[in-house]
Amino acid sequence: MKLVTRAQWGARAYRTPNGATPYSGARRGVKLHYLGTAYADRTHDRCAAYVRLLQDQHMDGNGWSDIGYSFLVCTHGYVYEGRGLKRRNSANGNTGLNEQDYAVCLLVGSSDLVKPTDAQLHGARDAIEYCRKEGPAGAWLGGHRDGYATSCPGDAVYAWVKQGAPRPKTSEEADMDKVQIHDAVWEQDRAPAPSTSPNAATNKTWKPISFLREIYDGITRLSKDVAALRAEVAALKKGN
Repeated sequence: MKLVTRAQWGARAYRTPNGATPYSGARRGVKLHYLGTAYADRTHDRCAAYVRLLQDQHMDGNGWSDIGYSFLVCTHGYVYEGRGLKRRNSANGNTGLNEQDYAVCLLVGSSDLVKPTDAQLHGARDAIEYCRKEGPAGAWLGGHRDGYATSCPGDAVYAWVKQGAPRPKTSEEADMDKVQIHDAVWEQDRAPAPSTSPNAATNKTWKPISFLREIYDGITRLSKDVAALRAEVAALKKGN
């Protein structure tokens, strides 16, 4: 996991005592969030400044004791430490929900950039696994909207959550899927071989490829027959 600590991104000190409130027990799982506002992607050297801006908004605008999330994930796959594993987050909607699950925010918005990048999904998956292993957090996984009236984490992130938050496939895996789909389509279109086929005894069940091969073989045989007939006609003409 590409973790960026609070010191590394330049976090302000959180306010006490609320900012230091620990979790009272193990978390059920992890809730995913998005920003809920327009967000434009940016180069990685500007991501830390955006996280600092969020902290300012949460502390100075919302009156919270710190940035609300446990962790945040930029589009480049880096995981920014918010309140971390031990201090209770304030992003899930109320004290009970904050106590229940960690809060991981993907830096995507409700407009402009709304779909997470592959690197970001890998980073979010890293954060989920980190929470489960080190938190501790249970296996439950959901979005902010689960149990709270909100559109967060947006449809794109929520669809990924409902799939179990899988890691993006490599290009090789994606290509393999295409091959498997192709094979499955051809496999399901089997048909009995025509009784008149020269290969009916050895190839009793045809797939689409069999039809194409039979057509090709038939055209090849016909071409040879036509060529032979033309030769015979030419010979007859010479004889006359």
